[in-house]
Amino acid sequence: MTAISNRYDFVYLFDVTNGNPNGDPDAGNLPRLDPETNQGLVTDVSLKRKVRNFVDMVAGSTPGHEIYMRERSYLNEQHERAYKALDIKSEPKKLPKKEEEARAVTAWMCANFFDIRTFGAVMTTETNTGQVRGPVQLTFATSIDPIMPLEISITRMAATKEEPGKNDIRTMGRKHIVPYGLYRAHGFISAHLAGRTGFSDDDLALFWAALQNMFDHDRSAARGEMTARELVVFRHDSAIGNAPAHRLFKRVTVTRATPDETRPPRSFDDYRVEVDTDGLPEGITVERMI
Repeated sequence: MTAISNRYDFVYLFDVTNGNPNGDPDAGNLPRLDPETNQGLVTDVSLKRKVRNFVDMVAGSTPGHEIYMRERSYLNEQHERAYKALDIKSEPKKLPKKEEEARAVTAWMCANFFDIRTFGAVMTTETNTGQVRGPVQLTFATSIDPIMPLEISITRMAATKEEPGKNDIRTMGRKHIVPYGLYRAHGFISAHLAGRTGFSDDDLALFWAALQNMFDHDRSAARGEMTARELVVFRHDSAIGNAPAHRLFKRVTVTRATPDETRPPRSFDDYRVEVDTDGLPEGITVERMI
């Protein structure tokens, strides 16, 4: 596959209703938030996990679309596959001494694993297959408005084991939710880095499909209603780019749809998303994919 030849920047909007979009294990699984502004946060790692799961579901069985960062996998075993396929002997923690062999094992990993080709990976473990800087990068997502996490008490009606003399076996638990939050993330796709990993137009199409559909296949008790709302893509005519990303991102504005901003937002209809396409820099085209 030929690597992409255009740079892309994009704005991604998604929301959550009565759920926990990204719990913080350091805070008892509370929804992540900025303590100074109370705006909600969702990490780039969380979003990439959902992309990986979607790609694994729809294309994981096809050549070149395996997932490297798979749950309950052992990375050294994946690295050993590259050495075995290329008939190269591995040395603990070292790349092959011959430069062409070192490049070959890294290239094998890129060719076989979608997420390495896309996001990159540090593969310098006991079995060393190098380090790859991925062409696709995502920022943390930040909620448009401050969020108010709620702690909900729940009751479990069953016990783990019988305890003599104890008649009431019910136990209490806690569940953390955000009543509603609209989140915004920014993304960047480098044609220069894509040339190093082999990230192709087919890979790009699969990545766009993942952003549009991944929440529909990530339902859980904590994330019952998460929805992709907007994907605004700025395409550059060149590999190096035709305009700074931050100036393009300013063209996407999210404002409250009603004048009464004292009422907390409770749905996507409470917002208005606008994309300013007037006077776009030369060589820039914009597409709203959702």
